[in-house]
Amino acid sequence: MQPERRQLTAFALLGLVMVLWAGNSIIGRAVRFDVPPLTLAFVRWFGASLILLPFAWRPLRRDWPAIRAGWKPILLLGLLGVGAFNALLYTGLKYTQATNALLLQAAIPAAVVGFDRLFFGERSPWVQNIGVVFAILGVASVVFEGDFTHALNLRLGIGDVLVLTSVVVWALYTVFLRLRPKIDPVSFVAATFLIGALATAPLALFEALSGQHIRWTPLTFGAFAYVCVLPSIVAYFIFNWAAGVVGPARAGVAITLMPIFGALLSAALLGEALHGYHFLGMALILLGIALSFVALRRAQP
Repeated sequence: MQPERRQLTAFALLGLVMVLWAGNSIIGRAVRFDVPPLTLAFVRWFGASLILLPFAWRPLRRDWPAIRAGWKPILLLGLLGVGAFNALLYTGLKYTQATNALLLQAAIPAAVVGFDRLFFGERSPWVQNIGVVFAILGVASVVFEGDFTHALNLRLGIGDVLVLTSVVVWALYTVFLRLRPKIDPVSFVAATFLIGALATAPLALFEALSGQHIRWTPLTFGAFAYVCVLPSIVAYFIFNWAAGVVGPARAGVAITLMPIFGALLSAALLGEALHGYHFLGMALILLGIALSFVALRRAQP
């Protein structure tokens, strides 16, 4: 395949990944009355681990010495990006609309820039920083329902707080990915999936003991199948391939498309109303994406 066509294919597949990841939030919202959120997180990673393990067994055995030597960053990344992120996101979706949760996740690139500077001294181009500012304004438009004077009263629902906490967790995961040992990507994914399953297992058990149980319906089975396969295994490996073609920086910026797709899907599938402040948030986020791409084009001609 020609380089230009490979790039176009990679960008198209990144769009597909964003749709699949947006669908994860929509599913979490749709089954909030049927599946306890921490149980959903456990089922997702336990199911994904079972599916992936037959393919990952040989790479895991081959990389075992390196995994043992680098177990600390692998454990940290598994707890952050797999266990904590999804537990917080699914719990937040019990209390806030999927549209809000998805648009709030547009704050991830801004948080990544901040943590990159804090922990590793990385400086971003000024144009990209301006793009980050617009993305933050887009998120604030959603959080404060288009009235920025609400910031003075900190009108944040518990669902919004949990989702924003998950944004911080994912940004930390993204920044600390540079600490991962040099092992086969399949080994790394399998190891972090297993850590996520082990970390969420006691949380799911707590929900069961407290009387929160799964209500088995066709929607429940479909939700489990979706979260175990599409946003977990399929999307992750496509994202890795596309990032290798277009570069991690451009692939990272593409994440901000996820809230746009998700908000539109939430309106279509869940019947959630889109208000003027949602469209204002989308416009500001898209402007931030455009400025970030301009910065990346200058930095990576």
